[in-house]
Amino acid sequence: MELRVLNPVTKEQFRRFCSVKRGFWSLVIILVLMFISFFAEVFINSRALVVCYQGEFYFPTYADMIPGKTFGLGYSYETNYRELKQKFDREGGTSFVIMPPVPYNPYENDLRFNEYPPFPPSFSLRHFLGTDNVGRDVLARLVYGFRTAILFSLTLLFLNYTVGISMGCAMGYFGGVFDLFFQRVIEIWSNIPFLYVIIIVSSIVVPNFLILILIMAFFGWISITWVMRTMTYREKEREYILAVRSLGASHMRIIFRHIIPNTISVIVTYAPFAISSGIVALTSLDYLGFGLPAPTPSWGELLSQGWQNMEAWWISAAVVSALVVTLMTVTFIGEGIREAFDPRRHTVYE
Repeated sequence: MELRVLNPVTKEQFRRFCSVKRGFWSLVIILVLMFISFFAEVFINSRALVVCYQGEFYFPTYADMIPGKTFGLGYSYETNYRELKQKFDREGGTSFVIMPPVPYNPYENDLRFNEYPPFPPSFSLRHFLGTDNVGRDVLARLVYGFRTAILFSLTLLFLNYTVGISMGCAMGYFGGVFDLFFQRVIEIWSNIPFLYVIIIVSSIVVPNFLILILIMAFFGWISITWVMRTMTYREKEREYILAVRSLGASHMRIIFRHIIPNTISVIVTYAPFAISSGIVALTSLDYLGFGLPAPTPSWGELLSQGWQNMEAWWISAAVVSALVVTLMTVTFIGEGIREAFDPRRHTVYE
């Protein structure tokens, strides 16, 4: 959307966000990381990007499994494209294979004769961050794990905000018995230790992405509910709300067309920090063994491996660096958004 079609307030907020350089560049960095992770198969994958064989082109990356006999390898299971590339290079000719920069997938075990993983970083073998304790590429699991973590945190943010904003606005707007009843419900609900719930659920069923999301969402909506309740209490007594109420506007219209849009600064400001807490929560659960099942790529699982294999420094260094960079950029984005929506306009970042 071009700035000329935005209203003056939005344009001013955008300019103020861009003036906070570390927030702006942090947003650029996190968007680039998200782009790489969402299209990770193009950059990190054991499948080839392009195969040219006997004048015909194949694009295996997002296609169905192509058996080796298609390329004259004599077997019916999926083609080993690294071996196919070596074969074509030896033979010469017009056939060729273009592999991703990192030619390994996050589930693949790259083992060596008479050697035991984890293996240190190797540029010649394209293991730029080494392998873990079963021979899987650390960089591949780091990037795919980031995709899992960011999707988890964004989905959790959506569910928490949907429930928390709706409930908080309803409590602040209607007040009275409705507000008192749900205050007691939230107080009881917030005292339930969600880690124990996850442990109990993990002992009954193997937790997956959906189950973890639902458990976290059951307990994660409380904090934004209190904030929105307070903001709604303040907004509902302002003159513009009294005016639209006197004109006959319904409760739903007042809440969703007037109160929530006028509290958007609080909602947007809290979002980056909620994303950060979602990433930390998933990483913590995976580290403790109550998160996503193996062999799902996970930062927490890598962190656990790094702790168990202290001599393999590259595992811990890679995941800790990724966590620091991600959480730092998300925090800087939150600072920039807070500055952009701050009506007082006095904060200065250097």
